[in-house]
Amino acid sequence: MIIILIRTFILYLVVLFVLRVMGKGELSKMDPFQMVILFMIAELASLPIESPDVSLLNGVTALFSLLFLQVLISIISLKSERFKKIISGTPSILIDRGALDLREMKRLRISIDDLIEQLRLKNYPSIADLDYAILEVNGDLSVIPSPNKRPATPSDLSINMKEETLPMVLIADGNLYRQNLSRLNITENELKGELLTQKITNYKDVFLCYADEKKTLHIYQHDDPTNPVKHIIKEGEN
Repeated sequence: MIIILIRTFILYLVVLFVLRVMGKGELSKMDPFQMVILFMIAELASLPIESPDVSLLNGVTALFSLLFLQVLISIISLKSERFKKIISGTPSILIDRGALDLREMKRLRISIDDLIEQLRLKNYPSIADLDYAILEVNGDLSVIPSPNKRPATPSDLSINMKEETLPMVLIADGNLYRQNLSRLNITENELKGELLTQKITNYKDVFLCYADEKKTLHIYQHDDPTNPVKHIIKEGEN
C-alpha cells in the first residue's frame, strides 16, 4: 500500500510538471495533436500505478519522452506553417457570405441538423443572420453575423466611452495583493484610508475587497459578507 502511495505521488508530480511545461496555450487549444498527447499521458501515468510490476522509471521516461515530442513538434509548428497544417489541420468555412458550403460539410461529415444545433447554441438560430461560420481546428464553431444582425456598439451610436481598468482583487480573506495595487496605481495608504472609513484597521477583518472596471472598491467584511460597501478611489472618479 505504501509503495502504491509513493508511486502515485511521484507520478502526480511528474504529470503536473509535464503539463506545466506544455503551457496554458497548449491546453486551451485542444486540437487533435494535443488531445492525443493528453490521452497518452493519462494512460502512461496510470500503468505504473495500476500494475506494480511496471517499472516506475520506465513510466517516468515515457512521460518525459512525450513532453519532449510535444515541445519539439510545437517549435517546428511555429517555424513551418505547412507542418502545422499537417499536424493540426486548418479551419473549415461552412457558411461563406451567407451561403452553405455543402461540399465542405459533406467532406467533414457534418449534417445540416448538426450545424443548426451548433448555431442555436451560439444564439443564431437562422442561417440568414450569418455571413460566415467557421469550424476551428479544435472543433469549436466560430460565427460572424451579418452587419445588420450584430449588436450595436458605442462606436456605432457615436458614444465616447471612458477608459476602464481591469477588475482586480485587492484583499481576499485577509490577504493583501500588493501586485494588484500597483497595477491599478493605488497606494497601500490610499487603500487603508478607504478601509478606515468603515473603521477597518486590520486586513484580517476583510473577507473580500476588489476594484471593478471603474476603480470602485467593493468591500465585504467578515462579520457581514453579504452586504458590500462601495467606495470610489479618487483616481477612478469620472
